Amino acid sequence: MVGNRLFVRRRDGRIEVRLNEAGREVAKEAFGRVVAAERDPTHEWHASLNAPIDPSEDDDSPLASLGRQQEISTNAELAYMTLGEQFLNDAEAWAWLSTLQIALRSTAVANGLLTEEKLTSAEPELMTFVRTIQHFLFSLAECL
Repeated sequence: MVGNRLFVRRRDGRIEVRLNEAGREVAKEAFGRVVAAERDPTHEWHASLNAPIDPSEDDDSPLASLGRQQEISTNAELAYMTLGEQFLNDAEAWAWLSTLQIALRSTAVANGLLTEEKLTSAEPELMTFVRTIQHFLFSLAECL
C-alpha cells in the first residue's frame, strides 16, 4: 500500500509529490481554474469562491470577504507555482490542500452535485475529476 501513496512525508519534513504526469495535469486544471475564477467575475466558479462565510447572511463584511479572497488567491497561486516540484514544504502542501478543497467544492456547486442523485447521474468525465480530486485530498491530508 505504501507504493500507492501520492504524497509521502519524508524524514526531513518535506512532502514528496508522487503524482505522474496525468495526475499533475488534473492538479494543474484544478489550480488553474481556481486562479482564473478568482480573477474573472464571469467564471462559473467565481460565485462559489465568494459566497458568504455565514450562509444566513446575503453579504459578508467587506473586510472578511477581502481577507478570504486574498487567502484563496495566495494559496491558489502558490499551488500553481509549485506544480512541478518533487517536494513541498508544509506551507506549499497546505496551499495544495486548500486549493484542491476549493476546486472540489466549486465543481460540486457549479455542476449541481449537491445530492446523491445528482452525483450518481453526473457525466463520467466529471465524476473522474471529482474522484481524483478527492483522492488527492485524502492522500495529502494524511501527510499534514
